[in-house]
Amino acid sequence: MSSLSSPDTPNPLGLDSEAAARRIASAAAHSAAVKRRERMAQWHLLFIAIVVLGPLVIYPLVRLVMLSLTGAHGLSGEAYVTFFGNPETRGVIGTTLGILFASASLASLLGVAIASILFFKPFPGARLVTRFLELFVAFPSFLVAFTLIFLYGSQGSVSIALQRLFNLQAPPLNFLFGIGGVILAEVVFYTPFVVRPTLASFALLDQRLIEAARSLGANGLMVAFKVILPLAWPGIAAGTILCFLLTLNEFGILLVLGSAHLVTLPVAIYSAATVDLDLPTAAAGAVVMLLMSLSLYALYRRVNSRKVKGAGHGR
Repeated sequence: MSSLSSPDTPNPLGLDSEAAARRIASAAAHSAAVKRRERMAQWHLLFIAIVVLGPLVIYPLVRLVMLSLTGAHGLSGEAYVTFFGNPETRGVIGTTLGILFASASLASLLGVAIASILFFKPFPGARLVTRFLELFVAFPSFLVAFTLIFLYGSQGSVSIALQRLFNLQAPPLNFLFGIGGVILAEVVFYTPFVVRPTLASFALLDQRLIEAARSLGANGLMVAFKVILPLAWPGIAAGTILCFLLTLNEFGILLVLGSAHLVTLPVAIYSAATVDLDLPTAAAGAVVMLLMSLSLYALYRRVNSRKVKGAGHGR
């Protein structure tokens, strides 16, 4: 007993208290550093909002909305009444939605098909094709329109070759300057925007599930629709919505290939602002188009967040 109460024996409780005090002090210092970083991040965000987003994004959008609400005697919804009251507006919106759904749907189906071939049925040169599709998204859209004119226009190389080959009196191809050419150009241009997110979604699949389905006797279609599609649909849906969003805001292809009878919402807004010099009506149309774009973008963010969460759960 005397050896246990000896003054030479260290006090474990005292050491534990000292270590606990150091841990508390370290935690407090860490918490203070985190709060300082959070305050600095808030100040940086405020600086970006005021210096960058303010003059480049927020101010133009506010001015656009205010211009659309400006009438002869102050604030007014006259511009929206003029825009929606125009008998041609319904036709313009119908044409815009028709081209949108035709182009984006075909581009989405083609993009998923190409991504499926590149991922599940790779061939010599498949990697090169993938890299080209990634590079293709950097091209301006009007360049694709001009390329199609040089190839498939009435005086394009393919049309002239067919005319000479079959001894025709006139060039056989004459469809580009209209709705057919616009849809073709948009499908060609926006298909790669679907291919990339679909490939990324396929890369996250658990290959063991696919092999298990095949070992149980499932054929290719059953594996595709019962296993692959349910697992990869968030990435496919995100790519499809992105394609719809970009197609909705397309202007270069419409400007090059659109005829005088093919007026879509972007073209109508451009004409109202530059030809008719009716800035309030043009601003009202721009606000309507902005709301449509923001709705698609919100849907894209929601689907993309599900994709990221699904990838996290998969890991």
